Amino acid sequence: MTHSRRSVLRRGAGLAVAGTAASLAGCAGNGGGGSEGFDSGYAAFFTLNDWANEVAGDNASFEDPVDVGQLGHGWTPDGTLAADVAATDAFVYLDSPEFAWAQDLAATLESDYDTVATVDVLDGLEGDLLEWNHSHGESHDGEGHDEEGHDEGDHDGEGHDEGDHDNGTRYDPHVWTDPVLAAEMVDTIATGLGEADPDNAEAYAANAEAYAADLDAIDDAFRSIAEDAARDVAVLAGHNSFQYLEARYGFRLRSPVGVSPQNEPTQSEIADTIDLVDAEGIDVVLYDRFQSPRLAESIVENSGAAEAVPVTPAGGTTREWNDAGYGYLEQMTEINVPAFERAFGAQ
Repeated sequence: MTHSRRSVLRRGAGLAVAGTAASLAGCAGNGGGGSEGFDSGYAAFFTLNDWANEVAGDNASFEDPVDVGQLGHGWTPDGTLAADVAATDAFVYLDSPEFAWAQDLAATLESDYDTVATVDVLDGLEGDLLEWNHSHGESHDGEGHDEEGHDEGDHDGEGHDEGDHDNGTRYDPHVWTDPVLAAEMVDTIATGLGEADPDNAEAYAANAEAYAADLDAIDDAFRSIAEDAARDVAVLAGHNSFQYLEARYGFRLRSPVGVSPQNEPTQSEIADTIDLVDAEGIDVVLYDRFQSPRLAESIVENSGAAEAVPVTPAGGTTREWNDAGYGYLEQMTEINVPAFERAFGAQ
């Protein structure tokens, strides 16, 4: 498992967001939970935590440090997180500068806590990452789109800069929205857990394989939407977290916001979007459930569209979804698949 150059360089600066060097040193040697077996860990945000628990099954349990209703990017952990993670057996994370706190924590664990396995789910997927400004004609599984990239914001709408993977190029981190790449990441989790806990390696591999069958069903659903779509464009009233879906299935999402969630769309951009809605006969305007629906509702009110419908980047959960037991699969199948069906006229 590798780190980007940027995350390795942070080691000299210490883990400022997760506690002082003195507090970390006080916990040294206590990794693995102080127990004989492999039985617990942390995962950096909702989706990875869901996947890690699915792979671990009854052999281990993982915890998500990010509260319900929040996303793992633009997030700052409290001062005890490093010690909490160091007292378990594994840390599953995404080696992306959007999750800088997780990169810092993984670097510290690898440097000071050799009993804690660090599993980077992007390991081996470097060639599949989409550039921040992925444009029409660029290929990912042979398909492309014309939507610009974006600066992702946190749950409160604050933006942050996307980082690089050694060459200064900015990449969109939302790899997990692609169910095909998701299956590869789940397999990486199984491999990492199996290396840390060889006695249960076969069980982890079997659980990952079973979960991959569910991801295949999501892949089939999106392929069916692409094949049955009555139109080739839909409107997303917000920044776009779905470049990987667009690239995989040939979807095209039009957003008036532009490249950053902090941008305020101009009246001209909103008017152009309304014109597109009317010209294409679009009756559903999509919006990100973790952002305000106001722009989507305004477009609906001033066009022939009938309804604003939420989609989810599946990087966090709401209280409602959490209470209903929704994991990644449910967010994709119960929220995104029906919304994309309606938005592209594939019903």
